[in-house]
Amino acid sequence: MAAEGFQDMSGNGELDESSAHEVHVSPPTEMPEENSSATEAPTEPTCPEPDPFPMPQAAEDDVEMPADFERLWKAASDNPQDFTSWTDLLQYCEQESHVAASRRALEAFLARYPLCYGYWKKFADLERREGLNIKAEEVCIQGLRVIPLSVDLWIHYINLLLGTLDMNLPESHPRIRSVFENAVQAAGLDFHSDRLWDLYVEWEKEQGNMRNATAVLDRVLKVPTQLYNTHYEKFKEHLNSHEPKEVLSPEEYEELRLLCRQSQKAERAEQAQEEEQERPPGEEEPATPDGVDTELKQKIREQVLIRRDKVYQHNEGEVRNRWHFEDAIKRPYFHVKPLDRLQLRTWHSYLDWEISELNRDTKETIKDPNQAATEETEVTAQPQEGSEGATVVHDDHRVRILFERCLIACALYEEFWTRYTRYLESQSVDEARAVFRRACEIHLTHKPNIHLHWATFEERHGDLNEARRVLDALDKTLPRLAVVVLRRVALERRAGQLDQSEALLQAAVAESKERPTLHAFYSIKLARLLLKLGRNPSRARRVLQEALEISPDNDKLHLNLLELEVSEDPWASVEAVQECVTRALAAPLASHTKILLSQRGLQFAEDYSSSIQSVLSVYEEHQKLLKELGGTKREAENGDEDPEKLNKGDDNSAVAASEQTPPTVPHVPITTPPPPVVGADMSTQGGYGAYSSWYQQPQYSSYGYQNTWNYNQGYYPPS
Repeated sequence: MAAEGFQDMSGNGELDESSAHEVHVSPPTEMPEENSSATEAPTEPTCPEPDPFPMPQAAEDDVEMPADFERLWKAASDNPQDFTSWTDLLQYCEQESHVAASRRALEAFLARYPLCYGYWKKFADLERREGLNIKAEEVCIQGLRVIPLSVDLWIHYINLLLGTLDMNLPESHPRIRSVFENAVQAAGLDFHSDRLWDLYVEWEKEQGNMRNATAVLDRVLKVPTQLYNTHYEKFKEHLNSHEPKEVLSPEEYEELRLLCRQSQKAERAEQAQEEEQERPPGEEEPATPDGVDTELKQKIREQVLIRRDKVYQHNEGEVRNRWHFEDAIKRPYFHVKPLDRLQLRTWHSYLDWEISELNRDTKETIKDPNQAATEETEVTAQPQEGSEGATVVHDDHRVRILFERCLIACALYEEFWTRYTRYLESQSVDEARAVFRRACEIHLTHKPNIHLHWATFEERHGDLNEARRVLDALDKTLPRLAVVVLRRVALERRAGQLDQSEALLQAAVAESKERPTLHAFYSIKLARLLLKLGRNPSRARRVLQEALEISPDNDKLHLNLLELEVSEDPWASVEAVQECVTRALAAPLASHTKILLSQRGLQFAEDYSSSIQSVLSVYEEHQKLLKELGGTKREAENGDEDPEKLNKGDDNSAVAASEQTPPTVPHVPITTPPPPVVGADMSTQGGYGAYSSWYQQPQYSSYGYQNTWNYNQGYYPPS
């Protein structure tokens, strides 16, 4: 299953040859549970982990290309993620029948989209038409390394060998059989692998190896596939068309022959006893019937079918459990078009179910370690040890096969790759790392999240150099991405390389001067690193001041500089705090920001100033600011920025004051709050003593400035 190709082709990049062979199969009917029994699993596939493949370099550099090749090539090369540009290029090369151009385009395309099995077949056919059979085989092998679950590509490879190998040579048959074994081991558990199994059986029959054909049929009878019932019918036909001795293994045939002969002798003895009692005296015993051998063969066939029927019923239950998942999967092949949410949920649900089945089987096996051996049937296509380990490994392999199938259809979705790595990590770190490499280096080269997961994975397992390499490669692929820069900084900081962390942030600050918002973001990060970890407030202050020269209207820079100043020695930083507030009030900031900064400066003066004169001076400046900006202390304290609410608040407070507040004496500054006037609205107390009303509010009770360092905004700077 792979990607769609040309517009006049099928969804696999080739003519739809398999549609004529598809058979509609209805879901299996419910079978009684007592008819089901555990069967021996087929030989565990040894599907190799697909690795990045080396594409052969085109040797036709000096060959003249078709007229429009360079134009189409440039369009695809400039935007390699545009799938349509690639298909236009490939279609043009095919129409021109230009071998060198087609080879160059296919190599580049398959390096970017290796899951498109139809184009691997086209590439192999191209080499075969040129008489390069060895290169055609190499192309198929490269494709199968990347997409080993492609039944169509395996069949294409096998047909290629059947058409090019000299079958008179003694090594040809073993090689074909070896390829068949690799194919069924890699893709035989796929729900749609029926054509591969059928081809294997028919080839063995053509070679006259009826026992081998029976062994293959025995194996497929245990695999839940779409056409599971047709395999059982073919087994019956195969058994009835040949002598039992020709199709059964010597061990099974001898076992069943003895069993049936004993049963036959017992029946004949009982029948003879009854006939002897009824035979007239003096009459001789009749001779043995001529059809005894035929009757024995029929009994052997019946015993074979009785045993296989148990296997069939168990397999039918497995198919029934998976049918609604398989039926809901509408696009099992790769394509760049997004999948709908229903398809994504189906894959997640299917994986959940398969993993739950594995966990259930594992618990049952641990509970009864002899269960696997006691439930084995007598029929074994390939003898295996009935052990707990074998059962768990087989079930786990089925989960992995489903993950691999999912990663074909959902190759462009990070969530499935990360889920697969989490599943593998507890079993094998190397296998999980290989999946990360496939995802990040082939399929998701421009998706940052999966790369960040990979770097975290490597750091968690102690490979800091690999984590650095992953992040550095991502930074080159997606330059100036803030989340990548900060993750690199954090990695070096955790590794104890503070100098390297500082250097990365300094480089980010220097490179972002043309983007003021991003420059301020990195400057705040650098200042915080210098202050908190470098213990160097002077350098941190200089970084923020330089950033303010570029972005004087950035309120976050002013707030962080103010926090830096108030965190210093209070006896030495009074002037620095007031200077910071004065700079902010002169900057083009919003009114509510200026009021907030002024209030914090007033709070600092109240807490740490050494004279009442300085406190009163700051207080008077704050009152002037409130009058200039047309607000009130209460509104500024509540952070109400809506002009309508501000005006409404002014009207309401004025009415309340006129109705409730009696005439008061002229305001005289004092150092302690006066007692409240009975019935008075404290919002109208404009004197310095009323300063305690907002000072006591929870949000101003400490220097816990909200979101000062923007940690709640993630790694990305605000737009």
